[in-house]
Amino acid sequence: MAFRTLPVCYVFLPAGVIPGVIPGVIPGVMGFFGCVARRAGLRWSPGVSPLVRTSARCYSSEPTKEKNVPYEKTLKEQGGASAGPTKPLPRSADAVVIGGGSLGCQTIYHLAKMGMTNVVLLERDRLTAGTTWHTAGLLWQLRPSDVEVELLAHTRNVISKDLEEETGLHTGWIQNGGLFIASNKQRLDEYKRLMSLGKVYGIESYVLSPAETKDLYPLMNVDDLYGTLYVPKDGTMDPAGTCTTLTRAASARGATVIENCPVTGITVREDETGVRRVRAVETEHGTIETACVVNCAGVWATKLGDMAGVKVPLIAMHHAYVVTERIEGIQNMPNVRDHDASVYLRLQGDALSVGGYEQNPIFWDKVSDKFAFSLFDLDWDVFSANIEGAMNRVPALEQTGIKSTVCGPGTLLWMASLSALVDIPCLSAGMMLGGGCGRELAHWIIHGRPEKDMYGYDIRRFHNSLTGNNQWIRERSHESYAKNYSVVFPFDEPLASRNMRKDPFHQVLTEQGCVYQERHGWERPGWFSKDGPAPVLSYDYYGAYDGPKNTDDKYRALLGKEYTFDFPSHHHVLKDECMTCRQGVAVFNMSYFGKFYLSGPDAKQAADWLFTADVNKKPGSTVYTCMLNKSGGTEADMTVSRLEPGAANLPLAPESNGDTYYLAIGGGVAEHNWNHIRTVLQDQGFTCTLVDHSEDMGMLSIQGPKSREVLQEVLDTDLSNQAFPFSTHKVVNAAGHQGTDIGTLTCDPMTRPWRQMPSAFASNNKHINPDQVLYEMCALFIPPLCGFSFPGKFRCSALRRYTVTAFPSVTSGAPTTASSSTRPLHTDTSGTLMEW
Repeated sequence: MAFRTLPVCYVFLPAGVIPGVIPGVIPGVMGFFGCVARRAGLRWSPGVSPLVRTSARCYSSEPTKEKNVPYEKTLKEQGGASAGPTKPLPRSADAVVIGGGSLGCQTIYHLAKMGMTNVVLLERDRLTAGTTWHTAGLLWQLRPSDVEVELLAHTRNVISKDLEEETGLHTGWIQNGGLFIASNKQRLDEYKRLMSLGKVYGIESYVLSPAETKDLYPLMNVDDLYGTLYVPKDGTMDPAGTCTTLTRAASARGATVIENCPVTGITVREDETGVRRVRAVETEHGTIETACVVNCAGVWATKLGDMAGVKVPLIAMHHAYVVTERIEGIQNMPNVRDHDASVYLRLQGDALSVGGYEQNPIFWDKVSDKFAFSLFDLDWDVFSANIEGAMNRVPALEQTGIKSTVCGPGTLLWMASLSALVDIPCLSAGMMLGGGCGRELAHWIIHGRPEKDMYGYDIRRFHNSLTGNNQWIRERSHESYAKNYSVVFPFDEPLASRNMRKDPFHQVLTEQGCVYQERHGWERPGWFSKDGPAPVLSYDYYGAYDGPKNTDDKYRALLGKEYTFDFPSHHHVLKDECMTCRQGVAVFNMSYFGKFYLSGPDAKQAADWLFTADVNKKPGSTVYTCMLNKSGGTEADMTVSRLEPGAANLPLAPESNGDTYYLAIGGGVAEHNWNHIRTVLQDQGFTCTLVDHSEDMGMLSIQGPKSREVLQEVLDTDLSNQAFPFSTHKVVNAAGHQGTDIGTLTCDPMTRPWRQMPSAFASNNKHINPDQVLYEMCALFIPPLCGFSFPGKFRCSALRRYTVTAFPSVTSGAPTTASSSTRPLHTDTSGTLMEW
């Protein structure tokens, strides 16, 4: 979209983007921040959340006009991408990294540093082309995640120290500090939590009063501040200097970096066991044989993934910043993040770069393969919200000229996967996280897994039904972008991409007032409101894009009451649920759990290999066990039931001549564990069948001292201790309906049976709605329904974990976070959770 509201002068920056290239200047009329704001009709309202500001205009996803920058023209005149590869292609390599941006350069550097030197980086144009070259390059050391803090610390060490020591070259690192702005108490509370986390990792930081902030940053308006968080050793990275130094260090160790070499395909073949594996990378100039491909193509990662049959859930958006004219007194000031205004101010010599995250970003649906050092025309109607917040924070900006604009493509999701097929990473904060993530990817490739818990960065955490779902990708990407600077509250839930995976009890629980949580696409019961149903509505993009905005959204209103670091407003409800379970009986809908069947001639051998406990008990037994990784760390915990041999014991259980095991795994990690088990079966060559019926079965957990008493009324089997001892697994009839699976397990001296049934199963040749079964069971006790918010309170009281909750991969030596009692159960127990 062209500039229609205000002509400005473009000075494309900085000279260091492409070494030796002098940026050009396009003459025009100088614009000012204040002029832009007045033309857009903006008025600043202190403390307003970016998610409640409305924009004057909304935008469709139609492709916008691309504009070439002087770099691209100069590169083409110098030979550029059309001149052919800068080096001959080797016939083979241990690994091929595709993409010469921040992450690609960091990955090949760390691979070479760890000793894998027969590696190749392929860049279709020049290093930093695409998205890296125009990144702001900010590095903030404090994040809400301890893993990210560690990743950021490594990036900073590489950029500020390691590379210069290894190569003698300066990467362009500038340590000018970082300043986080708090315009309300909750934001300041969040910063104090960040500071506490930073102390654990030795990160120097200070909470400043408004007066102290004014002393540090004299040009800042502090009238509306509660305080700030100052981190003196934050700073700014130069993308060109960083990538150049990284590749030189990698090349010095034997790695090969080839520019001007577009990838045209990835060869994938089935091995002798039927597993599809990478064999080669195809380019316009030849083929490189390899067993490992690292996809660091950023915005283009989706297309590259398609070449290997891997779905990468990614969508590109326009992201912009503007560079000001000279500002007197701004020199040596720290970079600023004003989260409540959703803007950042990056020091650029004697000027500022101003950017942020709007509520209505423009999607780039038709990603161009020719887009290298190009930019989009900036749409001021979208960007003006950032100017509004920037002028409030630094009033001098109102009379400051705009020297240049940068609007390029970007993505906001980070995903990485290392499978037998292909390795796929792509990210948003690539410069900040690139060093840490590059090291973990390298360690993953060489040693089979990363050193740190990278579950939150692993594409395998997403169910395969979501990775190709455009609605899910688009909605979740938009909300991630719009809420990028929002306070990270412990009880927050997304509004985007909801109701993607619903269990058979979803509607009946909604009518009972269930307030759902989203867990990897599933709608999982969180807690039960006493004020009636609060259904999750379709995503309205927070009123952006001229679409209808949801009205009477009870679910969103309930979430708004939970935006706190204190006890949530529904804490009294959790207390009632706890007491109900402790003193009587309660029903938990655990249908989001993974439900797998492992069967076949080698099933017993596979079970011995996979699980820490001996699961080969007599048929009809259930064992709580862990599953370890190659490093001896806990990959997951789960229950494994050995089924009766012969004919299937459930309508969905597979027929097998060998052993058959039923696996119940925490829903949050089910997809990840599915891939782990499948990889083990493939690598070890076990002749087994692994079947996933997670979508086809419901699961209920009936807990409390009266659970046996209640279940005895609806089941056709004897539930006494003698007939149904601890860790028993049976197929029974429930309320006259056949094919219900039931087992018992506990972590405390209280009965805790669980049961499951197919989503739709046959009884006397009739189609039965499982909701009927739930109603018949729930009619016996009131109030019976509990959500997943309260087990956390339970666990804190008992100082132990909920038995059947599975957790992501942890490093070797980390304690297992679940336990199961092996004591027999007694029907006269009080069921207290306080007993040790």
